Amino acid sequence: MPNGDDRSNRETSHRRLANHDRLERLGAAVNHKVGGGAHRSPQRSRRTWIRRLVIAVGLVIVLVVGGVIGDYYYLGSLVHRQDVKNLQSGGTTENILLIGSTTRCGLKVQNVAYGLCSQGVTGVNSDIDMILHLDPSTGAVSLLSIPRDLFVPNARAAGANKIDAALYEGPSQLVAAIEEDFAIPINHYIELNFDSFASVVDALGGVKMYFPVPIYDKESGLNIERSGCYLLNGVRALELVRARHLQIQPTPSNHEPSTWPQEALSDLARIRRTHEFLRVLAAKVSARGIGNPLTDQSIATAVLPDLTVDNGFSESTMVSLAKSFAHTNIAKVLQYTYPIVSVETGSYLYQGYYYGDVEFPVQPSGVQTIDQILGVSRSTNAFTGDPLPAPSSFTISIVNATGVANQAAVTARELGAQGFKVKGTGNMTPVGTVGETVVWYGGARPPTHGNWTSPSLAAAQAVFAKLQGPAMLGYDPAEVTSGALVTVQTGTGLTVATAAKATSTSTKHKSSSTTASTKHKSSSSAGVSTTTVYDPPGIKTNNSFSAPSLVNQALEPYDPRACNAAGTGPATTTTLK
Repeated sequence: MPNGDDRSNRETSHRRLANHDRLERLGAAVNHKVGGGAHRSPQRSRRTWIRRLVIAVGLVIVLVVGGVIGDYYYLGSLVHRQDVKNLQSGGTTENILLIGSTTRCGLKVQNVAYGLCSQGVTGVNSDIDMILHLDPSTGAVSLLSIPRDLFVPNARAAGANKIDAALYEGPSQLVAAIEEDFAIPINHYIELNFDSFASVVDALGGVKMYFPVPIYDKESGLNIERSGCYLLNGVRALELVRARHLQIQPTPSNHEPSTWPQEALSDLARIRRTHEFLRVLAAKVSARGIGNPLTDQSIATAVLPDLTVDNGFSESTMVSLAKSFAHTNIAKVLQYTYPIVSVETGSYLYQGYYYGDVEFPVQPSGVQTIDQILGVSRSTNAFTGDPLPAPSSFTISIVNATGVANQAAVTARELGAQGFKVKGTGNMTPVGTVGETVVWYGGARPPTHGNWTSPSLAAAQAVFAKLQGPAMLGYDPAEVTSGALVTVQTGTGLTVATAAKATSTSTKHKSSSTTASTKHKSSSSAGVSTTTVYDPPGIKTNNSFSAPSLVNQALEPYDPRACNAAGTGPATTTTLK
């Protein structure tokens, strides 16, 4: 190990850690298993650490922030490392991109339950995209889930696609897409496959969940024939968290799943259930504590070989984070989902291609949600910590991409009233029947290695903060009008925020009921709330869009949840925030 790490280890060895005696026993057990225990000195044996594993299906390991212990020199050798470009190294906080990969061909052992590579199931997408934000100075932990069907401008190197499609071109492309389109700096990358998820559940002896009613998902294989508490092993847990086409028994007398109604909002519903499963799983890990060293080690040795992290995510960094977040209260971790609207026009047609069901981001709620997760103000550049530039300090242009008469002129006038210098306006052929607004910027892309300082991105963020409706940032110098630093390509339902619009308005939320979609109106400000989300005028009046989704969804009556202590029914209280 480098001298700096040796010095750090010597300093830390003099401070007694929580569960110190049991940590030493675990270290001895690991040493014995790898054949080196008899030759290690007592000082070396004391160099055991809490090993906080991170898995990409959400929370279980760095979010749990723990649950598995071990000699980190040994365990670190089990992790698969990969060169991931575009990662940031600056700043005092950590943003970790957690990915659940759908790879089948990358599994060591093929499993018919997941689909076989030999039978053509070869797609590599990110079923789960989460950003875990850690602030060591305050101990704050927060989690943002990004719906996999969210349509973004830079998902692929060639252009727009669903965010889950970025992983097909490798983790570096996915990191770039998150940074360029969401303005979220990413410091580390962690990827988990089906095997790792199943292994950690099995190593814990399974997880108990209560199912209020029978539910069925043909695609994932989930089949719950009667209500009650079930002990889910790894494969069955995967069936639950991967369920996107859930059907719910409408009456107790109907035992034919093929006739059951299917829930709406499948992408968001899966995130909702995944968050609940991870809460239950995290609670089990926390409750067991550090007991049997060999059992705890079995979790690490089961998970780590299928875990992929970036080359820069060193053992010493993981140990440092583990020490900072050793006492994290899982129930208090902020868990949000990026707010979206579903495009309700059938399979989405964009530039001549059909993309199936897609979702658009909602502003201003989307950027407000990111700011809350990252703990920054709306006027702050998350990459540098500096204030965003003043509207009068750069030039923008507006291009009408919808065919709606005078949309560019109206947008230019409203942004000009807020101090922006508008160079000019123009028109372009619409890219689809429904389009999202894109705030294009140029300059240099995120560097392969090193921190990204982009005046163009900062200027785009300043404009973006004033927009309402389905809108996204996008990097492409070719889309920026000559002479402008930023070009706004207008989309369907775009409006510009004003002081009057940002005070109070009504919101609507379509219930994910299996029988109908109902609009609920309530009074709300334009800020993010866990129970309401601002419904911009351009979305509210357009039937091409669903209502904006909530950033923190409550469980539906049919959703599985924690069992009570006796394992006979639902828990009387829930960890939902």
